Amino acid sequence: MPARVLVAGIGNIFLGDDAFGVEVVRNLDTRKQPEGVQIKDFGIRSFDLAYALMEDLESVILVDCTQRGGTPGTLYTIEPDLGELHAAERSEECFDSHTMDPVKVFRLVKTMGGELKARILLVGCEPETFGPENEGQMGLSAPVQAAVPEAVKMVESLLTRVLAQTADSASKAGR
Repeated sequence: MPARVLVAGIGNIFLGDDAFGVEVVRNLDTRKQPEGVQIKDFGIRSFDLAYALMEDLESVILVDCTQRGGTPGTLYTIEPDLGELHAAERSEECFDSHTMDPVKVFRLVKTMGGELKARILLVGCEPETFGPENEGQMGLSAPVQAAVPEAVKMVESLLTRVLAQTADSASKAGR
């Protein structure tokens, strides 16, 4: 059975560079992907992503803008520490209908009785702008738009590695 890998684009298309993940998966969706790979734009739909994460997946690659203090357009590959999910109080959880916070989605999965068994990776891009305050903005800034083709290559490279590791693990386990 082929590996089941989800590539999830996250972001709000009305908040400038927050649409990075959506744009990357839109580009990936036009390209042929290996068997067992699903490309999906989740936008700001937290509950939809939470339910998808409860599926039987080997790996999940989230694509989102990520503020880490770098130059706008800088790409990052991050493997989050999911052990920290228990640290926050669940009573503080609240969903904003205009944004998606992946950490809150991970906590929601646990709250709903699910488990995060899949390996989670994040391909992130340093944003430049989310648009004028309280107004929003359609379209990516120039440095973030320029990073999209490289992000597509990063995701495809990660897919190649993840699928190879999964196949290697399966052959060692005698599956």
